Formats: sequence, C-alpha cells, structure tokens
Amino acid sequence: MSKPIYEIVDELPTNNMTVRVLKTLDYVVPGEWNNLVGFENTIRTVTGETDEEMIQQIGDRAVYLFNDKSQGYQRALWLYQTIDRSDSALGAAALANKIGEKVSFLGFLNRLTPNSDKVQALDLSLKLVTEVVAFCQINGIPGDSIGDFVASLGDYSGESLMRMAALVCLDGLIPLGPDFIMKVESTLNNLSPKELENNGTYKDIKEGLPGNKTSNQLDFIGESFDSVKGWMSGFVNKKEISREGLFDRLSNFIEYSEDKLDYFAAFLDMTTNYYEHTGTQTLARRLIERAVAEI
Repeated sequence: MSKPIYEIVDELPTNNMTVRVLKTLDYVVPGEWNNLVGFENTIRTVTGETDEEMIQQIGDRAVYLFNDKSQGYQRALWLYQTIDRSDSALGAAALANKIGEKVSFLGFLNRLTPNSDKVQALDLSLKLVTEVVAFCQINGIPGDSIGDFVASLGDYSGESLMRMAALVCLDGLIPLGPDFIMKVESTLNNLSPKELENNGTYKDIKEGLPGNKTSNQLDFIGESFDSVKGWMSGFVNKKEISREGLFDRLSNFIEYSEDKLDYFAAFLDMTTNYYEHTGTQTLARRLIERAVAEI
C-alpha cells in the first residue's frame, strides 16, 4: 500500500458522484448507509468511545493489524481498489467540479462505448467474486470459502449491504434489465478461459483470486455467482426494485435522454467507484472492531 490506512480513510470523499449515487440508492436499503469518513471519526462512531487515549490505542492497533502482511486486510483493500480503477478515473476527473449541479452525461458520449451484455455480465461477476474473496481475507478464512460468504449475506448491513445493493442495481438491473441473472448465468456458462483471459478487469485482479489456472478461476467465478443468484433474485423481489424506478431516481441529478439509455451504465462505470469507497469503509470498520476486541 502506498498510503497508510488512516490516510486512505481520511481521504474518502464526502460529496462526489459516487456518494450522490449511493445516497440515491438509500430507498433500496433505507438508513443502512452512512458515508462514514475520517479514521478517528470512524473509531468514535463504531466504538462510541470518547476517551482520547483509548481512541489513540484503538487506532494504533488497527494500523498495526492492517500493516501485518500475514493478515488479509491489505489484499482485500487492493481488490476493492483494483476492481473499480479501470473505468472510473476519467469520469472522476471530468466531474470533479460538477458536484451540486445536474450533470448531463450526453457530453460524455464521444468518450463512451456501451459494454455488450457479455462484457457487462462478466463485470458484475468479477465484482461479485471480488466481494467473496475480500470478505474471506477480512475475516481470516480461506479465500475460496463461498459457503461462509453466502451464509454471511443474511447479516450484511451498513456499507456492506449498500455495496451489494449497488452491485444489483448499477451492474445488474440498469445495464442488463430485469433478467440480468439469466444473462449473467448464460454468459458464464458459455465463456471460455481464453475469453476470460482477454478481459482487462480479470487481468487486473486475477492474482488475487483462488486457483492457479484461468480455468480454475473461471469455475470459481461461476460457483460464486451460482451461490449468490438466489440472494440477488430475492433481494430484487423483496425490495420491489425496477429498472424504471432506478432511472427515475437517478434522473434527479443525472440528465439523460431515453434513446441513450445504453450509455447510462457506461457513464456510471466511468464516474463512480462505489466498490472502493464502501469497501474501504467496511475494512476500516472491521479493523477497528478487531482492535477494540484485542486491547
């Protein structure tokens, strides 16, 4: 890591496109996500501690745990950062001074190429498998423990639940429509190891995935999605989420035209990094909870 964990948490944005999109998704998981920013502020909020000396001890222990490379915290953060990095840099820079305005993505169309359904389905799958592996790393269990991850989904809350909600909404429903689960399933069932190898996002994160061969990792990606698709389907049905409802909410601050909806998901990919943002918050929370337990 090029920066210490406290600095990474301190530098989380309080108001950018990612934050605005996540706040808009609050209606899907009401009250679950609070944009917790700042390392000391996170310690105070997570623990309820007010004693300055104790806060310092908790912070020191959390930093020590993060820096211990025998733990999985650095690998988890790397995964969260890497999965978002390829498509958000351009948009983040371009929109840096636009927050507070109603932003039109129409001016970005000359820089956007809508992903095919296959590419978008694989993007969702890779984000999901990142969540599985990062969960295992943070909790100190083997990186291929899909069953432990699925069992934990019922207890997901806060920024972790928001991340999964955003995955379903922003990488599932918006680009692929209401039958996104079937489209992802079909893509994975017909994907060859060579096609996976040619995917840029996979190339970026493959060293962090279980398995030493692309074919093994493709199997793991498929098993991960197969294990979580029931949760995703149930989540959409229980929350009564629709593609039209998402467009309607996001149109409050993103201007688009009906004939350019194919570009909408590409625009969101380019201008948000919700995995890195909420992943950092999850990691900080888990570090602090463990630090408190060990002091």
